[in-house]
Amino acid sequence: MVRLDKIYTRTGDAGQTRLSTGEPVAKFHPRVAAYGTVDEVNAALGLAAMQAEAPLLEAIRRIQNDLFDLGADLATPDRGKAMAWEPLRLVSAQVDRLEAEIDAMNTALAPLDSFILPGGTALAAHLHVARTLTRRAERKVTALASLDNEPVSDAARAYINRLSDWLFVAGRVANDDGALDVKWVPGANR
Repeated sequence: MVRLDKIYTRTGDAGQTRLSTGEPVAKFHPRVAAYGTVDEVNAALGLAAMQAEAPLLEAIRRIQNDLFDLGADLATPDRGKAMAWEPLRLVSAQVDRLEAEIDAMNTALAPLDSFILPGGTALAAHLHVARTLTRRAERKVTALASLDNEPVSDAARAYINRLSDWLFVAGRVANDDGALDVKWVPGANR
């Protein structure tokens, strides 16, 4: 279990931080940017949770917990060296759960015949904000994975990709199973 006795350390005042491996890196390092953006997604989901009720609320809370797992995974790069502890890693079962939940939510939704505008209910709007932040996090994670000696697990990459799909479908569910979706009308304002 994590224990935080002191919140500030002053070690970051000069623009440096440490990964969970103890490795010092700049606060703008791509790995820090990746897990920092995952934290932004989590905060956006906290706002969504304020509007949610069961069963979406419980699912959002599970995802928030998963996002801390993802942050821990990203903050502990597997550079092939033995560690004094077993690092927390995302596992394929977490991705599989998202897929099963997407499939279950999608059964009540009519197929789309147009793109939809982000919004509708307050919950849907918050879920769409979280979705766009998730796409940004995915770009950061995949950019990180493309760098030499900056490994990212397959499960971590799959999870962040699948999460944006989950959030899109959940946004439609929050819009009265799609009844309140606002469709994009191409060229409507020409």
